Amino acid sequence: MNQKFTVIVEQGEDGYLISEVVELPGCHTQAKTYDELIERTKEAISLYLEVEGVPEVKSKFLSLQQVEIEAA
Repeated sequence: MNQKFTVIVEQGEDGYLISEVVELPGCHTQAKTYDELIERTKEAISLYLEVEGVPEVKSKFLSLQQVEIEAA
């Protein structure tokens, strides 16, 4: 059975890409390239599910928004 997970991708100060899986607390990884990051993320998800089991998802991720304000 295939499952979909929401992944947030950011770039760290050191240039590495970092992924975090929204539905799986503590499930994250990093890599130098986007393709490598996605492969590592899939591996991290598989390992998480193997150890923790499939979580009961009680909410649905809708969006991610960046907001800019003037800082004092």
